Amino acid sequence: MNITSIKGIGDKTAALFEKLDIRDTADLLRFFPSEYDLFGPVTTIDQLKCGEVAAVEVVIISAPVVRHIRHLSILSFNVSDGHGEMNIIYFNAPYLRNSIKKGERCIFRGKVMMRGNRFSFNNPRKYKTEEYDKLAGTKQPIYHTTKGLSSSAIQKSVRKAYEAELYIGVNTPGSPLYDTLPEEIITKRDLMPYYEAISNIHMPVDDEHLIRARNRLAYQEFYEYILRMSRLGTYSRPNSYPMIEVADTLRLTEALPYRLTEDQTAVWADVRRDLSSDKRMVRLLQGDVGSGKTVVAVLSLLMCVCNGYQGAFMAPTEVLAAQHYDTIVRLSDDYGLPFKPVLLTGQVKGKARNLILEEIRSGEANLIIGTHALFQEKVEYCKLALVVTDEQHRFGVLQREALAQKGGEPAVLIMSATPIPRTLAMILYGDLEVSTIHTMPAGRLPIRNCVVDTTYRPTAYKFITEQVEMGHQVYIICPQIDSGELPGVENVSDYSKELEASLPEKIRIGVLHGQMSATMKDKVMGEFAAGNIDVLVSTTVVEVGVNVPNATVMYVENAERFGLAQLHQLRGRVGRSDVQSFCIFMMNNVSDRAKERLDILVSSNDGFEIAAEDMRLRGPGDIFGIRQSGDVIFNIGDIYQDSELIMWAKEDASKI
Repeated sequence: MNITSIKGIGDKTAALFEKLDIRDTADLLRFFPSEYDLFGPVTTIDQLKCGEVAAVEVVIISAPVVRHIRHLSILSFNVSDGHGEMNIIYFNAPYLRNSIKKGERCIFRGKVMMRGNRFSFNNPRKYKTEEYDKLAGTKQPIYHTTKGLSSSAIQKSVRKAYEAELYIGVNTPGSPLYDTLPEEIITKRDLMPYYEAISNIHMPVDDEHLIRARNRLAYQEFYEYILRMSRLGTYSRPNSYPMIEVADTLRLTEALPYRLTEDQTAVWADVRRDLSSDKRMVRLLQGDVGSGKTVVAVLSLLMCVCNGYQGAFMAPTEVLAAQHYDTIVRLSDDYGLPFKPVLLTGQVKGKARNLILEEIRSGEANLIIGTHALFQEKVEYCKLALVVTDEQHRFGVLQREALAQKGGEPAVLIMSATPIPRTLAMILYGDLEVSTIHTMPAGRLPIRNCVVDTTYRPTAYKFITEQVEMGHQVYIICPQIDSGELPGVENVSDYSKELEASLPEKIRIGVLHGQMSATMKDKVMGEFAAGNIDVLVSTTVVEVGVNVPNATVMYVENAERFGLAQLHQLRGRVGRSDVQSFCIFMMNNVSDRAKERLDILVSSNDGFEIAAEDMRLRGPGDIFGIRQSGDVIFNIGDIYQDSELIMWAKEDASKI
């Protein structure tokens, strides 16, 4: 059913849902929560603990006061519950002044902070007592949102959609609640029925039902993915574009101002052998951020063009594609390389685009660098013999389909900084070869890491200020975009405002998150790369980012909520020069288990070791970490936590 069939959703709201790729009730029911918020009982001010999420029933004892710092308005007032007093603060919300009445009794819920010697809430949610009583003890789903569409509005629409589809029936083929898994698999794996899983993922009865629902839906994703991969056929094909080794690659390696590491040399030997063999190359190159995968890619593309063929280099963002283009143009100029590169992204339009398309079609351009635009319908290649994809986790299905539609079977080199165990990589990517770069290039200083709690924040701000004054740049990562999604979890919008009030005015602060348009994201990253932003407050979209050697600090808020592999990738954004870099993991919710996990990052810089420990330490209660919408393989499954489910799905799908 169309999304507008749900009561209360008109064309305007439907347009907002479409920004989240939700067009009908099936899309809506498959739009799973990113997290759950457990509403605890009301407590008293004297029982509060810094860093926790709490609710207090209080009386407002002072009239609200508004003051201004930079472009920031700060509204504050005091409350009391007879056991103590605390401060309530709202940023850039002067309009709330008239709704805050001295003497009013209500419940405020938020993350407990300290200001001086007094507890405070920043931007808490306000409830009437009877309103909060209905929520106490429940686990409420939190959804990724877009401007104008709140998580609670999505939650209400999901409930209505589920009730409507349930009324139609769960046994009707085509219904979004219809179970497509064979009954024997459901029984064999003791899986929850699909319609129950959908209900419990959005409206969990309890933790046990939630875990079973999540496992059922994750299994289904893996099973369908593997079936789809199998329909695309095997990678094993004759080499349509056999190559011979060329002197240009040897000259380049000898002319570079650094020597390839032992691992880089071994991987480059693997690639040379593949490109020269009678079997088509499909190789996964794994290595930490900054380990030197790009040099191997350039050598591979150089061998390709020297053999008279075309190569394509695909990046996930336009900024990263432009950086690869600039790198190859510079190398071509410095070392006389025979590249004739063009840059093709969604921003190239009109006559300029038509000219590039003709150069690709004629073969005049022998290296095409860009985003997914490289595989659009109007792009016709002359002799495309090698495709290199950088950090493109969806390559397994989407780009294989696109390449198949082009009718060619070029060699493929997939580069990834996500360490995937070989057995899982073979399932996710097909029958491909796997190479790994373990060692980092010489001259890189080890990153200094520390795990701290929120009492360290003033010290961290002072350290950030010192680094900026030394001419360096800083990343600050927050798990969510806006407040209200997850109380107690820092968000980019409020955090950037708090920084404006806390850091010296001369420090330039930028904001980056996944709800921005691709153009705006590229603009912000471009400004940061150019040194026009000192401190970039961002979600994890910087995981796949440009190379900014001048960035020396990675500071992650709510670090306990991320997977270790993801934190390791974020850490890889710094330490990319010969200057000492630092990583600060801020724990907002301190526990022994969280500290044990994060201490692994302090003791190891090996991505594979960290990924293995992450798999060991995650338990069945770790339903969701913080996941940003974006280019990930699975909507709900996790390749580390769910390795057993992947193996089950592979075994079951192979019998079809």
